[in-house]
Amino acid sequence: MDNADEINAIELQVNQSNLYLEETFTDLDMASIRRLTPVKPNGIKDKSRKPIFVGHTQLMTPQGALPIQSQLEAKNLKEAMENFPEAMKISIEKMLENLKKMQQKEESRIIVP
Repeated sequence: MDNADEINAIELQVNQSNLYLEETFTDLDMASIRRLTPVKPNGIKDKSRKPIFVGHTQLMTPQGALPIQSQLEAKNLKEAMENFPEAMKISIEKMLENLKKMQQKEESRIIVP
């Protein structure tokens, strides 16, 4: 099977029951919030589903920018902005915990000469 056959074997389709209109709000400093508004296949808002808010920011490290994101529990943009700082702190804490676990796992590996 060559690459063309493999590509043709992949079933690509849009899940029309899970469509969202994506909008981005930013303070041009550190905060970026995406609002995903549910829509129907005809593009009209789907009022039977709630919008989703996702916060994004970056931490600068010696290796470069480290992207951080978290879903924001919010009913509207104002609530999303209010919840942004705490959600980002929690995401950073989780990331640091995972990093420490990975470092401990690496340090505990037995090196066989």
